[in-house]
Amino acid sequence: MPWRAELAAAVGAPVVAARSIAGGDVNLAYQVDLADGRRLFVKTHAAPPPGMYAAEADGLAWLRAGPLPVPDVVAHGPRFLALGWLALGAPGRDFEQRLGRGLAALHALGAPGFGHDRPSFLATIAQPIGRAPDVVVDWIEHRLRPVCRAATAAGQLPPVEPLLDRLRARPDRFGPPEPPARLHGDLWSGNVVVVAGGPTLIDPAVYGGHREVDLAMLALFGGLTTPCVEAYAEATPLAPGWRERVALWQLYPLAVHARLFGGGYGGRVARSLAALV
Repeated sequence: MPWRAELAAAVGAPVVAARSIAGGDVNLAYQVDLADGRRLFVKTHAAPPPGMYAAEADGLAWLRAGPLPVPDVVAHGPRFLALGWLALGAPGRDFEQRLGRGLAALHALGAPGFGHDRPSFLATIAQPIGRAPDVVVDWIEHRLRPVCRAATAAGQLPPVEPLLDRLRARPDRFGPPEPPARLHGDLWSGNVVVVAGGPTLIDPAVYGGHREVDLAMLALFGGLTTPCVEAYAEATPLAPGWRERVALWQLYPLAVHARLFGGGYGGRVARSLAALV
């Protein structure tokens, strides 16, 4: 395995054991023991896009300024990312409240603009580099349209260009103007793990965007709870109508799923777009 040699050179210690563990739908994951006694979590991919692991390390550093913990980056290379081993456990009684308050504080750190000036990836799909003038342009032109075009070309999504044009002409669908928040960007429930009873964030796809994006992503696969929302809103009130905008903010991750996995995701994107416009 080429990543073993890369890792050993980067950390200055040979790999003595590597055990395959669950690591999500994109990467292979290993529990790795080094000759110097350290234990690491290592993710790798048969053909990772250039810069994918460096971008994830950079994204974790961007989130580290916030109140929610993230894993320590030990090393990364073209074919691997090595993180400090996390001792996972059971959630504490206040887990959801800590998550809600922590997300509110993370978002409040803000971002220089809508978008991101450094490379980042959602799964293996490169996100655009650069900033948009507003959230509508970022969401439609920098995120949705490129992924939808790729998914349509691959036969995974019906043609939706006219629907995207109509949505761009409806800025009212995006809610009251808000400053760009510091987003995790891929905050489904599997990317919130339990360490010492509280939430730790993993696998970011960072950018500056609307703060409701992270909440909508948590809701996409059933991970947004009432205690989490109440704690978030207590720390930073949510704008009226935020629940009606959940479907809007779920369009981008659903389009990415359509591009990567096909299935029924493409039809869901088309139906949601039609309902919004």
